[in-house]
Amino acid sequence: MKIHLIAVGQKPPKWVVDGYETYAKRMPSQTALQLKELPPGPRKKQDVGRDAAVAAVRKETADIKAAIPKGAIVVALDERGKPWTTKQLSQQLDHWRHSGKDVALLVGGPDGLDEELRQMADQQWCLSPLTLPHAMVRVLVAEQLYRAHSILHNHPYHRE
Repeated sequence: MKIHLIAVGQKPPKWVVDGYETYAKRMPSQTALQLKELPPGPRKKQDVGRDAAVAAVRKETADIKAAIPKGAIVVALDERGKPWTTKQLSQQLDHWRHSGKDVALLVGGPDGLDEELRQMADQQWCLSPLTLPHAMVRVLVAEQLYRAHSILHNHPYHRE
């Protein structure tokens, strides 16, 4: 099984790249974490208003859909999703592993995920009720997946 973190946004700060890679490299090959960075839809400073955001999100939606591996379990990261504890995430990871399918975790751009993507998702996951910087989400997801993996394998990384 591969976990595809499909995220809108390119060229994050070095600390984001380093943080993400720290945890992605720790994941075993059986549950490899792979980042697919997608360019944000075009937004110009002079383009203010809902129409510009709608056009940008429409482009991001098409790019995200094209990046989802065929047959993958789709999980939309969205503030309206269900919050999971770390223990619940470890149970999700175990379920995903036993499904034999890849998993696609979707992270939208500045205006979030389109309703179409939320509707097509098998699950919706809320990382936090806080609004998080999209680049930080990559680090947080990678760390939590590694922590969930460590729980499943009784690794001392996670301490209760």
